[in-house]
Amino acid sequence: MNNHFEGQSFLKEIDFTPQELTYLIDFASHLKAMKQQNIPHPYLQGKNIALLFEKTSTRTRSAFTVAAHDLGAHPEFLGKDDIQLGKKESVSDTAKVLGSMFDGIEFRGFDQATVETLAKDSGVPVWNGLTDDWHPTQMIADFMTLKAHFGHLAGLTLTYVGDGRNNMANSLLVTSAMLGVNIHIGAPADLQPAATVVALAQQYADVSGSEILITADPTQAAANADALYTDVWVSMGEQVDYGARIQALLPFQINADLVAATGKAETIIMHCLPAFHDHQTKTGAALGEKYDLPALEITDDVFNSPQAVVFEEAGNRMPAIKAIMAVTLGNLFIPDCLFA
Repeated sequence: MNNHFEGQSFLKEIDFTPQELTYLIDFASHLKAMKQQNIPHPYLQGKNIALLFEKTSTRTRSAFTVAAHDLGAHPEFLGKDDIQLGKKESVSDTAKVLGSMFDGIEFRGFDQATVETLAKDSGVPVWNGLTDDWHPTQMIADFMTLKAHFGHLAGLTLTYVGDGRNNMANSLLVTSAMLGVNIHIGAPADLQPAATVVALAQQYADVSGSEILITADPTQAAANADALYTDVWVSMGEQVDYGARIQALLPFQINADLVAATGKAETIIMHCLPAFHDHQTKTGAALGEKYDLPALEITDDVFNSPQAVVFEEAGNRMPAIKAIMAVTLGNLFIPDCLFA
């Protein structure tokens, strides 16, 4: 028996095989059930986890913190103003220091190179809580949510509409291709995924049977979707002309018409949050009032409809992250036959 995960980092989806991603999804569901049944699972008893955050966070920070406590570990939050990461101390030097004290490191920030350096030089497992390129912990939660609703993943069709070049689009494209889920990306031509990301996804799709569709036609993108997925139209820290971006992406808003365009009554609605579905946030209100829109990437009626699973999806971030930390740091017994 060889634990395929022990000591490994999770920096992007392709760090693990499709079989290993499937195991993580199923193990996350198992841990969720154990928590609901009040069955203790302290696989990381006595471990110490560093949580490095360059970007602010609600779900990722909360999920890592609660998951660590449930696993018996101690999480230590280190925000961008708490340590010298990249300012007075190089990422490499910081990695070596933290690796000498902590058993695992989470990083959420901008540059994928930062999390890669942390993993290379710390000597402990490092988990990507989000970079500008990839969002792998979100993927375990998302596909866990899909599997819970449909009972399987292969053959489902997932449609993502909006900014097709951001970390969510990248991760959904590649992960869907890995797991045999048909993936449609609906985005304007200048906001479609990079050719390198599409080529990577296609390599996996050729093996899994996943069909990839990238189109500037939102109705074509939505056709036959089992799940409609969107994200905010401007990523954290991105400097753009909001008016031009909104005008470009308004045809890709998830609204009642786009939901109807799926042609399916059981389509679920997904969003990684936060969402500008009303004016109950300062940003949503400011943009909504300036551009005379009640909502941006998703309308309030759809966001709060019975088809929406956004809060179940958000809650699944915790068991998903728990599964990732447990398998890479918990010295678990995982039979080889699961990956044959």
